[in-house]
Amino acid sequence: MKALAEHLQQYFWETDLSKINLEKNREYIIERILELGDSDAVKWLFSTFSLIEITTTINNSRRISKKSINFWKIFLT
Repeated sequence: MKALAEHLQQYFWETDLSKINLEKNREYIIERILELGDSDAVKWLFSTFSLIEITTTINNSRRISKKSINFWKIFLT
């Protein structure tokens, strides 16, 4: 699996990128990018994680705003 891209540092300002594990921190990464990410970050997200992983996170997350959840549910249907 890919490493967290350097251009995503702005979305993980409080975290050292080298300490983020893509598998272990999958939900955290998906939530943060879906909530705050620009188009490049979202492209990276969809090329790194499966649609099932992303939709599962959307459906189960309590950290993504309701507005963002609604947007992504409409966008992905």
